[in-house]
Amino acid sequence: MPICTACPRNCGVERIENAASKGFCKMPYNAVIARAALHFGEEPLICGKGGSGAIFFSGCSMKCVFCQNFEISHNGYGKAVSKERFVEIIKELEAQGAQHINLVNPTHFVPFIKDALSEYKPCVPVVYNSSGYDTVESLKSLEGLIDVYLPDLKYYDNEVAKKYSACSDYFEYASQAILEMHRQTGGSIIENGLMKKGVIIRHLILPKNTDQSIKILRWIKENLPADTYISLMSQYTPCGREYEYKELNRRIVTAELQKVLNEFDALGFTNGFTQDRNSANEQFIPNFDLTGV
Repeated sequence: MPICTACPRNCGVERIENAASKGFCKMPYNAVIARAALHFGEEPLICGKGGSGAIFFSGCSMKCVFCQNFEISHNGYGKAVSKERFVEIIKELEAQGAQHINLVNPTHFVPFIKDALSEYKPCVPVVYNSSGYDTVESLKSLEGLIDVYLPDLKYYDNEVAKKYSACSDYFEYASQAILEMHRQTGGSIIENGLMKKGVIIRHLILPKNTDQSIKILRWIKENLPADTYISLMSQYTPCGREYEYKELNRRIVTAELQKVLNEFDALGFTNGFTQDRNSANEQFIPNFDLTGV
């Protein structure tokens, strides 16, 4: 009987079709997808000129109050697909010219994804685009199937992770997951402006939380090579249930962004992406209408 240990929640529920109970993510074994289409909102090394073939999974192993994809992550909107249909979706995205197959929020569907990719490995690189809240064991099960890891590193202090994401052990898991991702991929391989292999660590700067950003940058400096790719995002836009926390009811200000950028420079990082503060709007939120599903 398949028992779910896909994410650090370790719910231990049955992961089979029509199971009587579901775990924290409220999802079955079969992937539930809200959108599968070319997407241009990722880093240039992922999008290129043709866009990434983004497959947006429903449900989530976290409960971020500010989630931009609230409709699918919290409310579970989407359609369950078979492994056969999932492979068809990948092939359709390849035919549309996708530069990568971009698995967005895949953590809780790792067993399904492993089974599907073991049957069909795309001709373009596969991107594992996660919250960072992954187990080393799940990641090891995907070794050889994933080419590029695109994890978040959201928080350093667990009290902040618990407050905003109902996750009291976030950093312990995310930090070890990122080390495993780097072990699998080794150094980055870039060809014609596209990442073929490697890791890009994302961090969303939150208002009144620049201390988290600085602690994370320092951890990366101490634990990963100096040429590690880092994506500092200033696109935070109030949405979801952020009104519960007054500090999240605004976008970041210029001084907050500059403070983090100054630390990035002071630590001597050489590979990074940043966003203009004006990027904080809803342009990065796709229309979840079952396109391509």
